[in-house]
Amino acid sequence: MTSTAVRSTGKLRSALGWLLIVVLVIAFALVIGSLSVSTPESRGALDPESAKESGSAALAELLREQGVEITVARSRAEAAAALDDDATLAMADPYALSDEGVEELIAPAEHVVFLSSASRLLRVLDLGENATPPAAEQFTPECSLPELANIGSIRPDRFFTPAAGVTGCFADESTEAAALLVDDHGDGRTVLVEGSALLSNEHLADNGNAALGLALLGQSDRLVWYVPSFQDTDIEADTDDTLASLTPTWVTPAILLLLIAGIVIAIARGQRFGPLVSETLPVTVRASETMLGRARLTAKAADAAHAADALRDGSLRRLAKRLSLTERSQPTEIADAAADRLRIPRGSLQQLLTGPLPETDADLIDAARQLAELEAAVGAVVHVERNTP
Repeated sequence: MTSTAVRSTGKLRSALGWLLIVVLVIAFALVIGSLSVSTPESRGALDPESAKESGSAALAELLREQGVEITVARSRAEAAAALDDDATLAMADPYALSDEGVEELIAPAEHVVFLSSASRLLRVLDLGENATPPAAEQFTPECSLPELANIGSIRPDRFFTPAAGVTGCFADESTEAAALLVDDHGDGRTVLVEGSALLSNEHLADNGNAALGLALLGQSDRLVWYVPSFQDTDIEADTDDTLASLTPTWVTPAILLLLIAGIVIAIARGQRFGPLVSETLPVTVRASETMLGRARLTAKAADAAHAADALRDGSLRRLAKRLSLTERSQPTEIADAAADRLRIPRGSLQQLLTGPLPETDADLIDAARQLAELEAAVGAVVHVERNTP
């Protein structure tokens, strides 16, 4: 075969390859165009309308079968309008509300149940403090509340030390650490439990978890289930002055011009690089082994701040990618961009993405849960924007 024939065959194969790529792109576009755009499920943890493993649709259905009327409120205004003297107010940790916002939300309700916990809630409601989990795995109520008498045993994963006047249930006799806190004040009652591993769809059928959910939320005929989100926040934007806002407008272009000039001079007068030299490393370490090794060292050192910094760094990089920002974007810029996409005030996410790092394991768990909720919310919004014609 001559060289001309070989070149012709190569050109033909190249043309056929490009033609195949064009056909595949057109076919993919037609398939996408034929699909209706649907909003992805962006429900969070312990959401009564979510069928995900972390949702609570199964518990909500059990309550309805028991005759409980459930009103799902996704804003504070809806919750306030649905509340009356006979209704129970339930919610997961309202992470997007300030301390004053939490107190204002629960003020009209006589019976309040927090289905997930946070160190801030313990402080705001004066219920107690975080406690080290006991060695035992299963616990029975061991308290005088009649509605908990027939629940059986559960396997909680977070415990608290009750404050004075607060009743602790599912407690360890040696340490007095309790998995459920009940505060009876006047005619009202406030209950707090970490229900992520008890009342979610994934774990509801285990042990006495279903009975616990019915006992906590089925004491009245009406249940107002408030679902917190970043869209329903009362935290106002509080942007501090920066160096860029305090300097004249011509300073930044002048600095950039000087930097570019310096780079050009360095390239022009710098020594040219020689040829690349290949060098065989003595040992090849897989990235997964390095990652696991660093994780074990962090866990052994009990360095919550270091672990939180790694989690926050990963979330910032993923958020920057989803928001089409550069890798060099500052955390404050990413926080403001995420707030804009979620249509919440700027500054609402500054504490989560740029604030002080958690110092305890309990605060680390809270921060990790909030970062996961934020990534899921931003991912859902970006997905909808990209698929909306």
